Amino acid sequence: MATQPRSDMETHPDIVAMRSRHEMAERVATTPRAQAVEAMALITGLYLAASPWIAGFNNFSTLTVNNLIVGIAYALLMSGGFGRAYERSHSMAWGACVLSVWTIIAPWVVAGDVSTTRTIVNNVIVGLVALMLALMAAAAARPVDQSSSGRSSARR
Repeated sequence: MATQPRSDMETHPDIVAMRSRHEMAERVATTPRAQAVEAMALITGLYLAASPWIAGFNNFSTLTVNNLIVGIAYALLMSGGFGRAYERSHSMAWGACVLSVWTIIAPWVVAGDVSTTRTIVNNVIVGLVALMLALMAAAAARPVDQSSSGRSSARR
């Protein structure tokens, strides 16, 4: 029974490609711009969660609960906690875009009469800032995603 020589795993094409994608993701994630976007997005999400009490419309229970849940979800999606899986950040940033648009339209959509000047101004401004930050995060993660998808489509 003849045995074939085993190739070194360090030089396997999939391992090499995975390492290069990981190194590119680390370079993108450690730029001052990416770190600033993450920090501002975290602050924006936390403000959205606390905004009913800060802006003074916590007596509208449906919008209060909505902003609390959406703010926490946005902060989790956009925070650096997912830095190890940075190549998935592009999809998470698009999810954050959806939450941002929902924040903008929520005063008119949620149950009850919550569309007052205070709630509208707060949610529209926070929603626009959150949308801008999510789009910036999606743009920053795009080169990493393109290198991942280019390799997987070439294999098919």
